[in-house]
Amino acid sequence: MSEEILVNVTPMETRVAVVENGATQDIHIERSASRGTVSNIYAGRISRVLPGMQAAFVDIGQARNAFLHVSDIIGSVDASERIADHLREGQAVTVQVTKDPLGSKGARVTSQLSIASRYLVYMPQTQHVGVSQRIDDDEERSRLQEVLANALEAEEMDEAGGFILRTAAEGAGPAEIAQDLRFLKRLWAAVSRRAAAAREPQLLYEDLPLHLRTVRDLARPGVERIRIDSRENYEALKGFCGEYMPEVADLLECYSGERPLFDIHGIEEDIQRSLSRSVALKSGGYLVIDQTEAMTTIDVNTGSFVGRRNHEETVFKTNLEAATTLARQLRLRNLGGIIIVDFIDMRDPEHRRQVHRTLEKAMARDPARNKITGVSELGLVEMTRKRTRESLEQLLCGTCPVCDGRGVLKTAETVCYEIFREIMRDARAYENDNLLVLAGQGVVDRLVDEESANVADLEAFIGKTISFRVEPEYSQEQFDIVLL
Repeated sequence: MSEEILVNVTPMETRVAVVENGATQDIHIERSASRGTVSNIYAGRISRVLPGMQAAFVDIGQARNAFLHVSDIIGSVDASERIADHLREGQAVTVQVTKDPLGSKGARVTSQLSIASRYLVYMPQTQHVGVSQRIDDDEERSRLQEVLANALEAEEMDEAGGFILRTAAEGAGPAEIAQDLRFLKRLWAAVSRRAAAAREPQLLYEDLPLHLRTVRDLARPGVERIRIDSRENYEALKGFCGEYMPEVADLLECYSGERPLFDIHGIEEDIQRSLSRSVALKSGGYLVIDQTEAMTTIDVNTGSFVGRRNHEETVFKTNLEAATTLARQLRLRNLGGIIIVDFIDMRDPEHRRQVHRTLEKAMARDPARNKITGVSELGLVEMTRKRTRESLEQLLCGTCPVCDGRGVLKTAETVCYEIFREIMRDARAYENDNLLVLAGQGVVDRLVDEESANVADLEAFIGKTISFRVEPEYSQEQFDIVLL
């Protein structure tokens, strides 16, 4: 499988696209003015304990307090323990962000700290040593554990804490593992010193910027090249790789062409399509994706695809294509939480099993942890996907000021009838002879045309004159009535 990473850097933001076989699979965006906080470590202070929720709010120096659940506290066996046994208001705590603030919610944090390097994740408060599940070769897993054990002994870090060997560690030698250990040892010592000296909520450790994290986390085996369109950041990446990841340095390539990097690879178009509610399938069918605060729903439709043999074949082929496409869309849009998929009904049990297997196979390549259930009694497939940052839509879009986020507008006819009711209320409440209605162009056009007879009847009923004026800046739902 051909895979490359494209990095677009401007002073305002950094964007990263992961492309597999010419198709965009992942989009990461980090804006300079609002960098994500996942993996950051803070000196915090408990601002409020919530026994009923088994959680606490933590002041970490941000605009909104962070949320700490009892299950994320060191020493907790399970979520049934009492939060009050562990925390009290005003208590100083060191926490790490696991989820960025989403909407009106503050960040989700844990007191189970970890810091990552190229090959290792260091967990200072545990003694667990493990290997990434994505390394499935048993001999390689055993070799890595032995290499790590020898390095820990040589660095006198046997009792220093727990470690996870990351996917990138596959094939790494003793020298690389030992170098990572020394780096983590120095880094954790610095974080510990800052934590001991902190007297108020503050940042203790900040993760690498996106273009450096990209190389650290995404430059896995199979990546053929990493193209970056900024000479300055290309040099920074070369220096970073030279010190920590020499095996990746040869993959770096500075792009200096006239056309923007994301344009020539079609990334800009993919981003725009990822903000659309509808996703076309090659067969002629389509997906409808609706993201809400509670969950994401995906509806599969046959559209113009009629098949060659019969309806069941048409449904089966559409669902198979939809299963692969929606897995890619979840990654592109970074949709997480609860996801409900409404495939087209299939009568054949074997067809249902094949569609389910296809979805599981497509989601197995997703780096975000996910879980897929069987088909429910209502014919729906329920799944979850770990959510750690805002979706592409939440990051790039805001609430529509016209529809207030509903996604629909009242018709001009509905607004006209609202105006009539408001006129009736004003006519009873005030002594005046004339009323002026201010509204958008479409509403005024309807009032003086299709609704003209109703306007005349209303004037006769209330004994007052009604006139209209177009306000170009008004949306279709906006109107005002002025007493003259």
